[in-house]
Amino acid sequence: MTHAQPAPPEGIANDWTIGQDWASYSPQDHSMWDRLFARQASMLPDRVVPEFIDGLDVLRIARPGIPDFGELSERLMKRTGWQVVAVPGLVPDKVFFEHLANRRFVAGRFIRTPDQIDYLEEPDVFHDVFGHVPLLANPVFADYMQAYGEGGLRAQGLGAIDRLARLYWYTVEFGLIRRDGALRLYGAGIVSSHAESCFALDDPSPHRIDFNLQRLMRTQYRIDDFQQSYFIVDSFEDLLKQTLDTDFAPLYRALEGQSDIAPDVVLPDDHVHHLGTQAHSRRTATSIT
Repeated sequence: MTHAQPAPPEGIANDWTIGQDWASYSPQDHSMWDRLFARQASMLPDRVVPEFIDGLDVLRIARPGIPDFGELSERLMKRTGWQVVAVPGLVPDKVFFEHLANRRFVAGRFIRTPDQIDYLEEPDVFHDVFGHVPLLANPVFADYMQAYGEGGLRAQGLGAIDRLARLYWYTVEFGLIRRDGALRLYGAGIVSSHAESCFALDDPSPHRIDFNLQRLMRTQYRIDDFQQSYFIVDSFEDLLKQTLDTDFAPLYRALEGQSDIAPDVVLPDDHVHHLGTQAHSRRTATSIT
């Protein structure tokens, strides 16, 4: 899921955390954050779930410059008991799950360069903090993230990490939600991307399908292009309830004998909000996992 090296680099704590070293950010680094923030803030209010905007406000992420993780964690702790901790990059699955299970969100401390403004392979501080942290101020979504971490630790012992990774991908990273008769964004991979913030809601290419846990866990996904399918939840409360009410061990066993579903496939029993043309994916050659 994370593809990190198995042991922390020399000088890194066993839990892979490091100091953010906020003072080391250059004016150019802060300027890049402000540029990215302004671009997203101008387009998201009518597209993103309101809880995201509330999180930006209550956590004061909108202030100029890259947020200080210590100050951010202090505000977040008062709201939902979560913290933001810096890591040097991608971390092993077990470390990632343990942090989530203990209400710690791991964030990269570097920020992209101007030539990476629209795409970079490894998540940076803008994706991690702007994309993920605002919803951690929402009590229900914060509980979902902790439940996911606890489920990840159990999934490791059942050999089901790949299945559970798809749940994270299609909810936490690339999820859509139904709100007041319309679709809204909530996945961090979408809200931190200017292009995908438009594509996910407006483009005729992708399928938009109602959330189904078993179906989602069989579905492959794109790792270096826009998604071919997005899954829609009715509410954060329903997402949390399904996670807490599901006994994942028999679910994993049931899925062992079932084939994967390609990301462009629509099944006969899918509840389809929008049947995509898949025009974008036909124009590009991308990787699937």
